[in-house]
Amino acid sequence: MCGIVGAVASRDITPVLVEGLKRLEYRGYDSCGVAVHADGGLKRARTVSRVAELDREVAQSKLAGFTGIAHTRWATHGAPAVANAHPHFSRERIALVHNGIIENHDELRGELKARGYVFESQTDTEVIAHLVDHLYQGDLFEAVKTAVKRLHGAYAIAVFCRDEPHRVVGARAGSPMIVGIGKGENFLASDAMALAGVTDQIIYVEEGDVIDVQRDRVWIVDRDGREMTAAERPVKTVHAHSGAVELGPYRHYMQKEIFEQPRALGDTLQGVEQINASLFGEKAQTTFQEVDSVLILACGTSYYSGVTAKYWLESIAKIPCNVEVASEYRYRESVPNPNTLVVTITQSGETADTLAALRHAQSLGMKHTLTICNVATSAMVRECALAYITRAGVEIGVASTKAFTTQLVGLFLLTLTLAKQRGKLDEAQEAAHLKALRHIPTALQAILALEPQVIAWAEEFARKENALFLGRGLHYPIALEGALKLKEISYIHAEAYPAGELKHGPLALVTSEMPVVVVAPNDTLIEKLKSNMQEVRARGGELFVFADGDSAIGSSEGVHVIRMPEHYGVLSPILHVVPLQLLAYHTAIARGTDVDKPRNLAKSVTVE
Repeated sequence: MCGIVGAVASRDITPVLVEGLKRLEYRGYDSCGVAVHADGGLKRARTVSRVAELDREVAQSKLAGFTGIAHTRWATHGAPAVANAHPHFSRERIALVHNGIIENHDELRGELKARGYVFESQTDTEVIAHLVDHLYQGDLFEAVKTAVKRLHGAYAIAVFCRDEPHRVVGARAGSPMIVGIGKGENFLASDAMALAGVTDQIIYVEEGDVIDVQRDRVWIVDRDGREMTAAERPVKTVHAHSGAVELGPYRHYMQKEIFEQPRALGDTLQGVEQINASLFGEKAQTTFQEVDSVLILACGTSYYSGVTAKYWLESIAKIPCNVEVASEYRYRESVPNPNTLVVTITQSGETADTLAALRHAQSLGMKHTLTICNVATSAMVRECALAYITRAGVEIGVASTKAFTTQLVGLFLLTLTLAKQRGKLDEAQEAAHLKALRHIPTALQAILALEPQVIAWAEEFARKENALFLGRGLHYPIALEGALKLKEISYIHAEAYPAGELKHGPLALVTSEMPVVVVAPNDTLIEKLKSNMQEVRARGGELFVFADGDSAIGSSEGVHVIRMPEHYGVLSPILHVVPLQLLAYHTAIARGTDVDKPRNLAKSVTVE
């Protein structure tokens, strides 16, 4: 969830480091810093403000150097404060940045204090810096290799030493890291996006690797100390286009990404001419023949896409499906089934909890794995046997929008594929579903045209501190996602319930000050939903209803209705979530929050 950039060059590398941090701002952070080797020693600048302020500090102090590291931090150990910001120094000899969490930091801290080390921060990261310094005997690479063997937890680190001015050493376990290859200069980073415009030649570092980066060479060893060959850690051309992060005419990235959804869904469906197992990989046909159930592992918004898919998989493909919160799954005793298809869902492909849950499932003997992921080069794609790559493009806003709807498309294609494999989908049904999928981008354009009506509602919501979201059946997960979006970026407390559960508790909260948002497609549960709405009105609650045009729900006192352009059957969740995204966005605008960088949250959650 933090950002790392490191470089060794024969030019002043400071502008590259700072620009790399700017490209990683979308991940979320609360402090940032840069350190370089300059004038025979270590120099740094740190701030609890934005990277733009760091850039000004760097310019004012004339910070410059050929070797350096930079970092954006999302606070775990220790509050956001300059003393806790990275890079951390040890005895003015070692400079280090770190993503992740070191679980045995207290034990190591005690040992290092006994050896005379003085700690200036509350972070677990400073422990690593002092440990490397303690082990340093003239070879930084060897010191880091020895140090990481003492670390328990997750980490990606980049470190350089005053006494070896043209060398940066990195290591990773549980947090992503890449190497960028240049001409007479080389780089480390947590994300290829950080190096956009600098190099497109990327090596993906594997779990347990330690990396020695110098101007004219890169040396990688695995966790056993074995040197990696070019075949084992190949250089790949990765186009992390900087243009993808341009705002264009939009006020925020979240707004841009909401309006990019028709294009993103069209791109995700590109090349899908018929339902075929090969959409998910060469070995998918054999795998799908062997599975008899599905287990979905995901977190946050991706978890809600999985819950939606459960309805599809069981009703259309007739295959049992369980959906687990990834951070919980690995810590409970479950009953493994070797014939289960384990499906992970993740935008970044680096989500720590989901990766750990996948590995746990594999350790239980479940070898059939598939990921729905937006990043083809991610750890998740490399570790799963099968994959469907969504084509949402770079998603900058912390609150996920286009990643969610493209995940739903990928999951619906998986549903149809398993249904066809199991003899539950005939040719006419396949053709009808494909026709509906192809129409989704056009249908979404009509949904986005509802924005002015949603803005009017947002002005009302901005004055509230609590909200309730209701849905039934297939649209209950969409209510959950709508509530999550509102609380993420507007900081309004919002909860979602199956509408039928109102009378089992939540109805006690309903007053005129508690707006109730209802997802109301014209499906088989519409009459039940209308009865639930009457329960709200009878208690003085005010309803805000997203209703299909033919659902016969009309506006009246205390009942506000926005009509969706058309009913879309089983694909309706993809359409109904978009106005909920708009409602959250415009409510946040009205409340003046930092939409793209909500407090306490980060884009890519790479710590447990």
